[in-house]
Amino acid sequence: MAAPLLRSPDLMNRNDTVLLVIDVQERLLAVQPEAGRIIWNCRRLLDAAQPLGVTVAARVQAPEKLGPLATPLAERCPEPIGKTSFSAADITLQLDAWRDAGVRHVLLVGIETHVCIAQTAIDLISRGFDAKVAVDAVGSRHEEDHTVALRRMESSGVMLTTTEAVLFEWCVNAQDPAFRSISALAKETLDT
Repeated sequence: MAAPLLRSPDLMNRNDTVLLVIDVQERLLAVQPEAGRIIWNCRRLLDAAQPLGVTVAARVQAPEKLGPLATPLAERCPEPIGKTSFSAADITLQLDAWRDAGVRHVLLVGIETHVCIAQTAIDLISRGFDAKVAVDAVGSRHEEDHTVALRRMESSGVMLTTTEAVLFEWCVNAQDPAFRSISALAKETLDT
């Protein structure tokens, strides 16, 4: 039997990663020019997380004012935790529980890139986590805010990635029983 593959600590594994969905709420989506792309990629990541056993968490901004998590995501996520702070890294108990469970990486998806995503990512780094952002599963109302936020996060040590890269990073091996479903997700197009 071959020795297990030694992987870089920069790569996410299904057992050391949390997929954190942030503020994908109908009222916020309504003003997102790339809302369809954001929902599609968030949904694909959630659909991959389930068979691979990746932990999923969700936060929503002022749900009493901005509404619940968008329906296609809500049915795939645990009950979201409301927040009023822009950073979703404001719950010490949750972060401590993740750390105790061996979580090293937190993959962020949602809106808006330059506000809640950026503040959460930078806060997570300061708390000792490796923050990652799937750039095709986040967005801002204005392209300049989105672009500058990605540059700012990257210069702060946040690793940028894409949905498809994450799918295969979590899966690791084409012999994995979940590979077919992961491959099918990768083959989807936004129009399907």
